[in-house]
Amino acid sequence: MVSVPSLATLELTLEGRVLEVALNRPDKINALNALMWQELQTAFEWADQASAARVVILRGEGRHFCAGIDLAMLAGMPGSSEDPARRAETFHQNVRAMHENLMSIERCRKPVLAAIHGYCLGGAVDLISYADMRYGAASAILSIREIDIGMVADVGTLQRLPKLIPEGIVRELAFTGRNMEADEAASVGLFNAVFEDEAQLLDGVRNIAATIAEKSPLAVRGTKEILNFTRDHSVEDGLRYVAAWNAGMLSEQDLKEGLTAQAEKRAPKFSD
Repeated sequence: MVSVPSLATLELTLEGRVLEVALNRPDKINALNALMWQELQTAFEWADQASAARVVILRGEGRHFCAGIDLAMLAGMPGSSEDPARRAETFHQNVRAMHENLMSIERCRKPVLAAIHGYCLGGAVDLISYADMRYGAASAILSIREIDIGMVADVGTLQRLPKLIPEGIVRELAFTGRNMEADEAASVGLFNAVFEDEAQLLDGVRNIAATIAEKSPLAVRGTKEILNFTRDHSVEDGLRYVAAWNAGMLSEQDLKEGLTAQAEKRAPKFSD
C-alpha cells in the first residue's frame, strides 16, 4: 500500500494507479488560501515522483469546484513595508511563488484531468488552465472575475487560455468578467466533455483516467513532454525534439509488450 501525503487543504486518494487531488475547503467554497497554494505544489510534486500514480484527477469537494483566491490572502499580499518599491517587490515575489505553485501541475509528468462542477471563478480558472484536459458538469460556471475587483488576472489565465480557446473569447471573458457556462466552455474547446451532474462527471473522468493508466507510463510521460514543448515552439523544433526524444527514450520493453499484446489479442501490461 502506497502512503499518500496527508495535507490540510487537500484530500489525496490513490486507487488503481489514479491519484485524485481534491480541493478540501468546502465550507469556504474551496477558496485558495496561502496554504492551499503551497499544498498544491506539494501534491503535484509528489504525484510526479510516485510511480504508483500514473494519472491525476483534480476536483473539488462540496457544492462547487473552487471560488478562486481567498480574498483574505489577496488583501495581505502587498506587504507591510512603508517603501512602495519594497512593497512592490514583495508582491512580485508572492505572485511568482504562486506561478511556481501551479507550474507544478504542468511539470508533473503524469496527465492531469480537471473535473469541474459549480463555481470555477477567478484563480480557479488559472488553476484549471494548467491541467492537460478539462471536463465539466452541467452546473459548471467559469468566470475571470479579477476585472471586477480592479486587477489584472496574474497567475496564468491570460497566458494559457489563448492557447486553449479563441483569443477573442478570452478577451471578452477577461474584459467583462461575465459567466461562461458548461455548454459554451465545451463549444469553444475548453471542456473536453460535459456531464449531466457531478456524479456522472466523476464517473466519466475516472473512466478516462483509468484508460490512460493502462498505457505505457513512459510513453504517456513522453507524450505530455512533447505536447508541452510543441505548444511553445515551432513545428520544426517540435519535430526535432520528438526525434531526439524517441532516439533516447523509446522503450524496447514496452514496444515488445505492446506488439505482443496486440498479436495475442489481450491487454498489455506495462511496468511503472
